[in-house]
Amino acid sequence: MADIKKQYITPEMKAKLENELQELIDHRPAVAAEINERREEGDLKENAGYDAAREQQDQEEARIKQISEVLANSTTERTGVVEGVANVGSVVHVYYNGDKSQKETFLIGTRAAATDNADLETYSEQSPLGAAVLGASEGETRSYDAPSGKSISVTIVSAAPYDSQKAATPRA
Repeated sequence: MADIKKQYITPEMKAKLENELQELIDHRPAVAAEINERREEGDLKENAGYDAAREQQDQEEARIKQISEVLANSTTERTGVVEGVANVGSVVHVYYNGDKSQKETFLIGTRAAATDNADLETYSEQSPLGAAVLGASEGETRSYDAPSGKSISVTIVSAAPYDSQKAATPRA
C-alpha cells in the first residue's frame, strides 16, 4: 500500500474541524429519531418528511466521512519549516513578474482545511504556484506555468512558519 503524505492544516482549522465532527456525531440520534418519526407516518413512497430526513442523514454522514478523512490525512506538524524557506506550513510573501507592487501573501498547505484567516489565501504544494515556490529561499525567483499556459515568475520576499497571530502581516 502506498504511503500517503499528510497535508498541513493550521491548528485553528484542525480544532474547527474536530468541533464540527463532534457536533455532527452528537446530532446522529436526533436525525435517527426524525427518520423513525417520519417512518411511522405511513407510506414511505409519498412521504416528503421521511425523504428530507434521509437526505439530511446522507449529507451529514458524507460530511462526517469527509472531515474524518481530512483529519486522518493531515497534520499540524511543520517538520522542516524554517524561517526564510518556503515549505508546507509556511506563510510566504511574494511578488510577481518582477513587479514589487503585485504582492501576495499565502500559506502553503491543503486547501481542504485552510486557515479561517480571510486575508490569507492557501495554496496546495501540488498547485502550480505552490510547487514552484516549495523549497525556495527569500530573494529567490522561480517560474511556473499558469493554467492558461502563461509563464509567471514569482519572487520570494519572505517565508516564515505559520503563526496565527502574524500570518497576514507582511514583513518589511
